[in-house]
Amino acid sequence: MARIAIIGLVGKSMFFDVPRFHTGGETITARGYYEEWGGKGFNQAVAAARQGATAMFLGAVNASDVKQLRDFSRKEGVGAMLVAKAKPTSCAAILTDGTGETRVTVCPGAELDAKDVKEFAAAIASADFLLLNNEVPEEVNLAAVELAGKYGTKVIFNPAPMRPLPEAIKDGVAIFTPNEFEAQAVADVPGEVVTTLGAQGCRIRSTGEVLSTPQVEAVDSTGAGDTFNAVLATRLAEGESLRDACTAANEAASQSVAVRYVIPSLPRREVDNGRVTPTASSTSLRFCTAKPIPAPTAYAPTSAFPHG
Repeated sequence: MARIAIIGLVGKSMFFDVPRFHTGGETITARGYYEEWGGKGFNQAVAAARQGATAMFLGAVNASDVKQLRDFSRKEGVGAMLVAKAKPTSCAAILTDGTGETRVTVCPGAELDAKDVKEFAAAIASADFLLLNNEVPEEVNLAAVELAGKYGTKVIFNPAPMRPLPEAIKDGVAIFTPNEFEAQAVADVPGEVVTTLGAQGCRIRSTGEVLSTPQVEAVDSTGAGDTFNAVLATRLAEGESLRDACTAANEAASQSVAVRYVIPSLPRREVDNGRVTPTASSTSLRFCTAKPIPAPTAYAPTSAFPHG
């Protein structure tokens, strides 16, 4: 079974369906509302678990959210090591109007630091691949890449949101997975680069080959990149070639855009033939069930990591 470690942001995503966007000083009544846990790292962890991998996630939230997120993670088969912080949990409000246009407001909150990564060392050491992205502080990624190098764990790095990368990260990552805009930030890296091209699929730098993706009617592309990275890591960990793993990741990403929101769109893998299908989820975030817990219960023990 593939073992994937993931370090990243986890937060609360709040979606409002509005007839139109506000003008100054105006109050609008939403037509619908949906909540879910989000963040690139956490989305990747859920996606990897749904692909059959043992998914091990490190993230930070406010102490009052640890129990609820841990319970949700267990339902999804994700082994979550959650660091309790004093800051509020990160959150985002997404407004979508009748045409599908969006307005997003993000409020950064609890975040990891390099010391937290050391507590995750056993998970990194046991993993086939480590998934990283730029939604966490640079010191976190530097510490993670250093540990991965120490233990011989291959790193897949999604350089989003884009920012300059230190040489230690450029040199220590096996595969970068930028989109076309982000590709400029990894043009000089020694490792492999797989550039995601949206509806056109992806391009493998070492061969120059562009792998097309199945065409579907897109409803919401928010989780496509996270799906791609999780499936890529899982298939490579299972021994597939880079080309075959990218093909599977393309298919999964294209399936995900046909379902609205992120957690419901992350596809489950069919047991019989390894193909993927989108799935609806009934385990979305429910704030009203949150129960505060004391800060000393900051970490879930490594031994609690379940199989996906």
